[in-house]
Amino acid sequence: MNKSIRFLSLLTITFITLLFINAVNKSDVDPNTNTHKNYKIKALTLPQNLNLAGERVPLEIEDVRERMDRELLVNTYWQSNGLLLLKRANKYFPIIEPLLKKHGLPDDFKFLALAESGFTDETSTVGAAGMWHFMKGTGKEYGLEINSNVDERYNIEKATRVAAQYLKKSKERFGSWTLAAAAYNAGNYGVSRRLEAQMVDNYYDAKLADETERYVFRIIALKEIISNPEKFGFIYKKDDLYKLQKTYTIQVDSAITNITTFAKNYGMNYKEFKIYNPWLRENKLNNKSRKVYDIKIPVK
Repeated sequence: MNKSIRFLSLLTITFITLLFINAVNKSDVDPNTNTHKNYKIKALTLPQNLNLAGERVPLEIEDVRERMDRELLVNTYWQSNGLLLLKRANKYFPIIEPLLKKHGLPDDFKFLALAESGFTDETSTVGAAGMWHFMKGTGKEYGLEINSNVDERYNIEKATRVAAQYLKKSKERFGSWTLAAAAYNAGNYGVSRRLEAQMVDNYYDAKLADETERYVFRIIALKEIISNPEKFGFIYKKDDLYKLQKTYTIQVDSAITNITTFAKNYGMNYKEFKIYNPWLRENKLNNKSRKVYDIKIPVK
């Protein structure tokens, strides 16, 4: 068979196949909605016991109910992002949970970290970095080392300690974990100024910036979805979830002139080293002060 005949035969088969698929698809389309007959978007039933760190969401207030419903809908039907967050939560919650307990912060605040960064180390458009998304000024104020060589905002243990200190300080100021979470987004001064101007004393009565008005509701929505994934239609096997390889820690109190070479001595390449030690921002550790740093090494 020559090339022309083969091409025509292939073209004919393709055309017939497309006609068949189109006919099947048309039969599956609901003429009243112009969507596939199996395509259904269902309204959600709001759970009545929604809370953040034990502080109840007052769903009897109409605008509160609508805002809570919005975040549950958005995070339920943004299925790809929801599934990614479920997978990453399985990877990082086991690290964060004991740290929150150690530093006296309610377990629910692991969902704040998830809402902040999605457990990625990307820097935000305003310069907030690490999984807890600290600005440089805040990080330095709370004792983190931040420079072009070392940025401890990317050190999950140290950043979690700082997040706990910041949130507990906000809780002391406002008397509420919910307002402390809002202040994590808008700043203590920003929230305090709004509350005083409006003569209110809680998050759900205050008119705040758009992002902050959604912020706490998003945390609570993620808590509800991640805690009850099948209820919201997320189906997966345990093997589908991400896992963090076990590590052991070594201490270094001197400079590392070349991290690539250092990593190879421990059976790693540069990429593997940076996965477990993202706070080292260059291919070296200057360490002129001979500070002691903890470096994680994956167990092979």
